[in-house]
Amino acid sequence: MWSTPAACALCIVFGIMCDVRAGYSQPLSTRSKSDQTTDSIKLQEDIRTVIDQIHSLSRGDRNTRVSGGSDVRAYYALLADLYAVFEPLMRGRFLDELPRTLVCLLSGRADCGLEAQLTKAVSVELGGPLLTLVSALRSGTCAPPAGDAEPGGVQPSVLRVLSGLPLSGALLSTAGGLVDAAVMYVSNVMGTVLGVPMDFIKIALQFGIRSPSLDGQQTCEQGDLKQLIMWGMNHNVNWSFSNSITNILLDVLLPPAEATCTYPGSDCLNPPSGPFQRSASEARGDADIPHDILLRCDRRNLAALNDTLCAAILAGSRAGASTSVLTFCQALGSLGPEQIEQVWSNVCHLTQTLVSPLLGRSSACGVGAARPSPAAATAPPPPAPSAAAPPPHREVTEASNLKLLACNYNSWAEDAAVDAVLISLCSDNQREEFVQQVCNNASLMRKLLPDPLNRWLYGYCANSSADPGYMVSQFCAYEQWMDQPSVLVDPALLAFCMSLDGPRLNTLMCEHIPFFMLLFSDPANGQFMPNCSNGPPPPPFPNVDSSLLESCRYSEWHDLMQITFEVLSHCIGFDQTGFTKEVCANRTFLNGLLRDRQNAWLESHCNSSLAFLLPEPTQPPSVTGWCDYQTWGERRVDDSVVGLCWQLDRLAFRKNVCCEPAALENLLRDPLNQWLRSVCSDMKEIEGISVLPQLCRYSEWSRPIIVDMTELALCTEIDPLNFTSEVCAKDAVLQNLLANQDNTWLITYCKNHSNPGLFPGGIGAPGAGLAGFNPADQCQYSSWSIALPDAALLTLCWERDQSSFVSSVCPNTALLHLLSLEPSSVWVDHMCTTYTNHNTTTTHSSSSSSSTANPNLCLAKSLVSQFQWNCSADFTSACLPGAGQNMALRMLVRCWVEGLRSRVDELLTPLVAKVLEEAVSTTVVILLALEEVQNTSLHVTENIRHSVLSSVDRYFDTENNSDEKRVLLQCFGRVLTSLMQTSRDVTSDDMFIKEYFSLPLSSLSSVLGAAHITTVRLILQYYSGKKNMLKLPDKYLSTMLSALFQTHLVKEASLFPELVPLMAAASLADIEALPSLQDNINVRETINRYLERMTVDQRRAFGKWYSRVLPPSLITSGNQSLIRDTGNLIAYLPINNFQHLSSAQLLDGLDVLQRNALTSLKQDFVAHSLISTYRNLTAQDFTRLGNLTCLADPQGLLLYKRTQAFSVIQDIVMNCTREGLTRSGYLISSILLNSTEFKTPSLLSPSRLAEISHLLPSLGVTFLQGLSPSQLLAALPALASVSFSPVQASIIVEKISLITPPSAPGQLQRLGSLLVGVKTETLLTLTSDRLLSSLPAMAQLMPGLRPPQVNALSTKLWGFADVIGWQDDVEPFLFWTPLVSVLPRIPLLLNNITTVSTKQWNTQQAIAIFKEVIDTKPNLDEANLLSLGTVGQGVSCKVLQVLFRAVSTPPSARRILSFLRQQPGPLHTSLKKCLIENLYQFEFFFELIKDLGAEIALSMSVSTIKKFPTDLMDTLRRIIVQDPHQFLLLPRIKQELLVDKVAQRMGMYTGVFTEEEFRSMGIMATFLVDEVFIQLDRSFFMNNLDFLQGLCYSKSKMDIVAGMLLEPAAFGPINNWNHTTLSQVDRFLLFLPDSKLQEIPLALMTLWRIEKLFMSQHRWERGQIGIHCSNENERQRLFEKRQFVLQFFLGFLRINVLSPTPMVPTCEILHSTSPSAWTPNSLLGMSPSAFSNCLELMGLDPFLALYQRSQVLQKIKQMHRPVSSFSQSVISQLGGLAIGLAPEELSSLRLAEQSSIAALGAVRGWSNRQLSALFATVLNSTQQSPSQLDSSTLVAMGHIVCGAKTTEMSYFNALEFSKAVLWLGQLRLSCSEEQLLALVELLTNRLAFGPMSSWGTAVFIEIGILAAGLPDMAMSALVSEQIEGITPAAVSMIPPDKFAVVFHQTQISVFSYEQAAAVTKEQLSALSDIQRTALAMVLTPWVDRPVDFRGKSRGLALNHSPLCIAVGLLMLLLLPCPGT
Repeated sequence: MWSTPAACALCIVFGIMCDVRAGYSQPLSTRSKSDQTTDSIKLQEDIRTVIDQIHSLSRGDRNTRVSGGSDVRAYYALLADLYAVFEPLMRGRFLDELPRTLVCLLSGRADCGLEAQLTKAVSVELGGPLLTLVSALRSGTCAPPAGDAEPGGVQPSVLRVLSGLPLSGALLSTAGGLVDAAVMYVSNVMGTVLGVPMDFIKIALQFGIRSPSLDGQQTCEQGDLKQLIMWGMNHNVNWSFSNSITNILLDVLLPPAEATCTYPGSDCLNPPSGPFQRSASEARGDADIPHDILLRCDRRNLAALNDTLCAAILAGSRAGASTSVLTFCQALGSLGPEQIEQVWSNVCHLTQTLVSPLLGRSSACGVGAARPSPAAATAPPPPAPSAAAPPPHREVTEASNLKLLACNYNSWAEDAAVDAVLISLCSDNQREEFVQQVCNNASLMRKLLPDPLNRWLYGYCANSSADPGYMVSQFCAYEQWMDQPSVLVDPALLAFCMSLDGPRLNTLMCEHIPFFMLLFSDPANGQFMPNCSNGPPPPPFPNVDSSLLESCRYSEWHDLMQITFEVLSHCIGFDQTGFTKEVCANRTFLNGLLRDRQNAWLESHCNSSLAFLLPEPTQPPSVTGWCDYQTWGERRVDDSVVGLCWQLDRLAFRKNVCCEPAALENLLRDPLNQWLRSVCSDMKEIEGISVLPQLCRYSEWSRPIIVDMTELALCTEIDPLNFTSEVCAKDAVLQNLLANQDNTWLITYCKNHSNPGLFPGGIGAPGAGLAGFNPADQCQYSSWSIALPDAALLTLCWERDQSSFVSSVCPNTALLHLLSLEPSSVWVDHMCTTYTNHNTTTTHSSSSSSSTANPNLCLAKSLVSQFQWNCSADFTSACLPGAGQNMALRMLVRCWVEGLRSRVDELLTPLVAKVLEEAVSTTVVILLALEEVQNTSLHVTENIRHSVLSSVDRYFDTENNSDEKRVLLQCFGRVLTSLMQTSRDVTSDDMFIKEYFSLPLSSLSSVLGAAHITTVRLILQYYSGKKNMLKLPDKYLSTMLSALFQTHLVKEASLFPELVPLMAAASLADIEALPSLQDNINVRETINRYLERMTVDQRRAFGKWYSRVLPPSLITSGNQSLIRDTGNLIAYLPINNFQHLSSAQLLDGLDVLQRNALTSLKQDFVAHSLISTYRNLTAQDFTRLGNLTCLADPQGLLLYKRTQAFSVIQDIVMNCTREGLTRSGYLISSILLNSTEFKTPSLLSPSRLAEISHLLPSLGVTFLQGLSPSQLLAALPALASVSFSPVQASIIVEKISLITPPSAPGQLQRLGSLLVGVKTETLLTLTSDRLLSSLPAMAQLMPGLRPPQVNALSTKLWGFADVIGWQDDVEPFLFWTPLVSVLPRIPLLLNNITTVSTKQWNTQQAIAIFKEVIDTKPNLDEANLLSLGTVGQGVSCKVLQVLFRAVSTPPSARRILSFLRQQPGPLHTSLKKCLIENLYQFEFFFELIKDLGAEIALSMSVSTIKKFPTDLMDTLRRIIVQDPHQFLLLPRIKQELLVDKVAQRMGMYTGVFTEEEFRSMGIMATFLVDEVFIQLDRSFFMNNLDFLQGLCYSKSKMDIVAGMLLEPAAFGPINNWNHTTLSQVDRFLLFLPDSKLQEIPLALMTLWRIEKLFMSQHRWERGQIGIHCSNENERQRLFEKRQFVLQFFLGFLRINVLSPTPMVPTCEILHSTSPSAWTPNSLLGMSPSAFSNCLELMGLDPFLALYQRSQVLQKIKQMHRPVSSFSQSVISQLGGLAIGLAPEELSSLRLAEQSSIAALGAVRGWSNRQLSALFATVLNSTQQSPSQLDSSTLVAMGHIVCGAKTTEMSYFNALEFSKAVLWLGQLRLSCSEEQLLALVELLTNRLAFGPMSSWGTAVFIEIGILAAGLPDMAMSALVSEQIEGITPAAVSMIPPDKFAVVFHQTQISVFSYEQAAAVTKEQLSALSDIQRTALAMVLTPWVDRPVDFRGKSRGLALNHSPLCIAVGLLMLLLLPCPGT
């Protein structure tokens, strides 16, 4: 009975409802104001009265029990008063203000008014009775206990009704129409009614479910599934949950039938999965995502009002918002955060109160501790799960209040058994306490784990926060496993240990054979099979296995029976040689060990080891002796031998065992070899063997289970013998299998494959068969009620006698009941029901008369077909045998909903559809919240997975806002990943993972940093498969990798191998910042494998990273195999670590080092360490060393001179010289050239000569002169590829010409590199076809050809008219083609402008061609200019001005700049100046800085650059860093000023000069002021010496570097430096002061070391930086330092009585050092042949002092006396030495060939008398007059031209001279002013360049320094175009007085910076003040001067700014003059 308060409350509710309706229905009347006031007062009094009555009645109900009658009367009286009060309220605005009133009440305010108090009283104090009413209603509907439930239910009735409906097409159509109309009506009503409530609910959910968003640091917390759905609702994501909500309701209302077992597996088809159970995996999966429990009432993290729907409503942006919702939002908007929290708390409590009676378990239904289901409680314990089966299922019981749970962990430890369901429930609901009380309690775990239902505890605890070390120590006791070999290791336990202790367990399995065999003797453990083939080497440090090495003291092995297999195997591995010698070779010792049968394998091992005893380092033992696989199929093999062979010889084992069935079957007979089933499971030949244990479980088939037909069929194929004996011969098994209707084929199979006597049952009796089966005799249905038939007979009767079966069995209820009790015949009842109903519906006839029924009838499919529905659902599960009736109804409902939805979607309006969609989404959120609150599972997540993922994918496809996509990925990536992992409906290609690769670069790091490790793996997997399609830029990949390194790799080291595809994009900083994973073997080996694919810098970065765990102390204490054990990484250690490797370690790991790219410093260290340490290296050792041998000190190699190894050394050195790997003259002369075979050149065979061809330049002129022409001609193919000096090449060519002249067809091509030796005179005699054919070969030798040769080639070719068509052939020589030769051809060239525009013209040629273009096409536009190609470098400033005025836009300017940047040669200074001046006028000039390129940008004045803001300065910095060449071409002062401005903007003047700052400055770093440079980070300095040595240093910087090197923290005291220190310091050694150099130990500074120092400096000076870095003074200073080092350490400066005789160098040593570095006595002490060989080298040495020259020249005279008899070859080699010859001696020379003339003409420094003598000698020797001199002779004469008198010069052929002026203009001729004037007059000839007034920029560029000879009048009349062409060298050669007279200040002001900087001090002193000011403005334009050069200066008072003028002039004085 209901309680009285409950009845009264019900009456009140109905009364109010009726009153509300009545109030709304009554018309409103108008009253006077006084009436209203009176009524208002009365209403307030009535309200107070009602409130008091409610309070009184509520207190009375709580405190006393009132009689039923009086209680009812009181409630009725209250109802009447409440009705009286409620009526006027309804006429007011009570309902409109109700939301505001409720908010006021819920916020706890006390000033809400009487209406609010009344509302509170009614809702709160009368709510209790109402809830009691609900509870009373629920108590009457309690379901009976499961055990008392009656069988059957409504489902069979519903199915029978549906099946029996007489449906026709018309009826179905009518019913469908009615249903559609009803559904549409209901849907529209719901859409209208739900609109406002949904807004309220949505606002509440938005408050409680706060969607994650990005904070100020661009991070966000991870959202859960509820938050994801809410976020989607707020962002218009269409979740499409209609199907999902249907499935959820079906799972709850129509759960699948429960099976009798409680765990999944092959013997349990349908494990229990009721609606109220939550899996452990699901609970654990949510652990990573922080939850906001929706109905938790103490929340302090509610969302803000602006994050809810109220924000849009209050802003008015939501159309159609309800007034009540608006009022509600306004009321919330007036509250503070604390008040809103109070509202939430009150609403939360109210909701819990209202919902608890509905969701909680009624007290009337029984209260008690949660219990497992009866099925779980009564089911017999299942067998231990196999490896293939999933873990046992966990079932959780509903608990509405966690405090009522009986999770008393202390009681669990008692003897009583603990309920498995209770354990599962506690683990889900009290996670932290459960982990602490259970997982961390080993004794309790041991008690719980034996129960198979608790096996999940292994995985649960492994993934929890429990202490892994504790659990491993308690459960992973591997020693105990070994002590109990008969007890198999449970796969669940093995998986547990693998997850927590994987590396150690894998190591034990791979290294401990018995342990391996113990684990894998159980095939179920096959999934944990380790991959030992790629196993890592042993740890690199000896202390790792020190205990094992200690046990290998064989002399202490007294009790041999105590020596374990582990000790033996480790001793063999670590000390193979010692084990073989001490154990195997001692037969007594060995026999003692063989007494133990487990050591039987040892005998074979020792036999093999003794036969193949190897020297250290030890190699893996040979297995060929005892792994004789060919016999294993015939004999018994010891199981330990099988294990060892598998471990040591895996490839052969797979081939000879796994692929040989006979051998494998023989081995599998031994139970200890069962592990082979797993290791061989991947071999196709034994597929059956690997499948059998998991598939053909004959022992389990004896129980009543359902076995799939396909499994049985597969077993018959792969295991026919066992199948026949285990199935066909066993009646029980066969009957159980025949319970599945699909298995009836077994009867035929067993009959055909069994012995007649073995087939069970009557049907298988001898002679009986299916063909003779007689249903009338054997199907005695009437007797079945007494004795039930077996499964086979039952099946045969159904198949063969279906009509009688149905008529006899189906109507027999008693028989059906008996059959349903047997598992093998339970199908009969279902089949009869379906068959009978179907026949009744379709045929209206008796079932007994039907004999054609379908035995495979599916009820669900039949009903769907009956209703004529089109359904896409999968009926497989509903049609399986044993599928329940619930399953059929579920499918039926799904199909109905599917058809209904397709029609309803067309009928609903968009607004209604949207409301319903929101309602469904909101319902899903609420259901998810209920799952959390109730700790139950409603299967929401499983059902919405596909919808969520599909909706998210659609959102990504349609959304364009990248920020929203980022939020979705960053804040919800984890929950999306968890959904994707568990969804079977979506493939990875359609997943959201691809969106990670579309993120903006700016957000990539933060998004990836927030991703879960699983998401990261999926991202990497996607990239690995799609990288070719994605084509991501390197910057993107680098950012991606950086984020993964910094966030995920720290936590998950196993991720590293998956990052390999991205590794190529790793930045150096990211690599060096890798987490400390060096000790992780997998990481180390992965790096080792992929190092070769990385750049050198990346490899070094990995080496630096690895050095953190490999300090010098560990290296020195490491074992001998340290390098091999560590692998490739060790080759890239920093040199500070690498240099601590011992010689023994280096020799042992030489193969590892050789396969890696060692730096030259490390190569030098390895070579020196090995060869200086060992004195007994063998030929094999040197072979292993290979080319490293060439880096050793020759003195160390000469120790092997009389050994067999020396020939190997010679071969290696020969190969090094051939490949150009060494240029050490000391090494070549010591090892190779001292051979006796080189003493007599004529005896060498042509083949040998070809073999040593690369040595011929070192053997010298004397050796070449001893060779015969026939020898040289036979070896010509080899000689043609060797680089000879011009003199050496001329000797060879001259000898070969005696047999085959150069004019012979094809001879020039065959000469190859020897073309440099062809005489110029010979080239001039060749025909055009000969020359053209030889041009490709000559083009490759262009830098080596002499100027006369090039001039002869170009002038001769351009003399032919056909040269116009030879442009491709002559292109390599265009740059040095005289302008005068090109000018006449220009008009013809322009006929094919397309070809001309692709050739590499020099500047003056391009200017001339462009001028002709303008003359023919004056109106040149931008397109025409861009089409000119390489001619564009000749564009004039006027044309550019016109173009820029015409198209003054940034794109046009960028196109022109890009065009000019692509020119083949450097742009002329005037062109760059013009560009800057014109572009600077544009407003967008600064936008073009990045488009200027280094060459144009650096032509800007410092005054312009200093105005740059920080960003533009940084742009300029990057331009210079990317193209440093142009910066090096600047004058030193401009370099330093520019760098100073950049450094100021970058703020580098304070603090440490860091590595990042240094590298950001690039080439400019060493040009910073000394105050900054001296603060350079010392660690960067020490770790990058090799890099720093390649830069440019001024004298002050050299001193700073020297100071850094001498700091104690660098290398310590200099007298303690060693070989490696000197190698590191390298050429920086020359920066040290002389006093410190002398402190270096003398033993270190050998000739080899000094030679290396010289060679290093030479390489730098000839490099791209060195060649432009130093001026002549700095080069002289560095030479003097080298000279001091050589002469001091070789004893020349320490000569005393006891000093040894000064060393005499060989010619080869002079080549690698320098002749000028040696004393004259050393040079004079050389043998005549060596001296002659080095004569050319001495003549070219620029540092040879006068006293040295004179003594050397004296010896030359002695050797070749007299001077007049000097041969052309000797003269060609004299070079600068000839300056010491007197004029008379020079006159006696015979200069008949241009080669000898050119050798003397290239020398600068002749006196006037010597020049006169030389010029006369040339004329006399060539027997030519001045007018007969051709251009090539004039070019060869060079400086000798100044020896001609002016009268003689006037007779020069003007045309020939103009052809030679290109070369002569580059020389600083010592001609007088008159001579220069005479030469310039020649150029004014009409055959040359014509009148001076017509000369343009091109001519002035061509004539070079000859412009200094212009007459005064002509020079003073020069215009700006002409001045621009004057070279700086020409400016410096103008006489000072002439300079001051001819150049007006206006002309000086148009000088370029380079021209102004070339002004000498003498010229400057001759200038007037105004001229100096004009010059200073060019040099220092950043100083403002108000000067007007058009007339008198308006502000040029000399006292205007004397400081500025002085500074400018001081800079000018400090500028080095070019060429000085």
